[in-house]
Amino acid sequence: MRLLMIAAMALVLSGCAGNVVTDYNPSAVFGNYSTWSFAQEAGSEAFVSLDGSRIQMAVERELKRKAMRKVPKTEADLLANWQIVEEERLEQTGVGLGFGFGRGNFGWGLSAPPPVREVTEGKLVVELIDTETKEVVWRAASRRYLNESQSPETRRELIDEVVSEMFSKYPPGVG
Repeated sequence: MRLLMIAAMALVLSGCAGNVVTDYNPSAVFGNYSTWSFAQEAGSEAFVSLDGSRIQMAVERELKRKAMRKVPKTEADLLANWQIVEEERLEQTGVGLGFGFGRGNFGWGLSAPPPVREVTEGKLVVELIDTETKEVVWRAASRRYLNESQSPETRRELIDEVVSEMFSKYPPGVG
């Protein structure tokens, strides 16, 4: 019974782990920032992709909720930059096979691991840059990933959730 309670508590606590990691410059005075614009290199592609437009809409919505005003780049206190960082990982699919024989306490076995395939996923990173110092003052990175097999609606919902969670931690030390 005690082992069951410990396992249940570990499961509950693992569910509380955040999906977003943030970092910030502790010497930045976040109360001084009231205007923003997207950085010219936001998304770092020549054209805004489908996911890029979803990200821009989500960032714009969240900064508006923070009472920050979008202005031309030349008038902005902060520049918002974002990128999708591609990461590759191995994913096991299917089941492994094995067989063995033996008698008593002795035996032999042979098994093959399940098939493995390489999957490319995208991790969203959002940065806010002080226009005077040209330094990043706040950064958020997602621990959740976009992948090619997700539907457009699933991708939009995931982006909205992740960006909302990112900006729930802005400005730092509040909330």
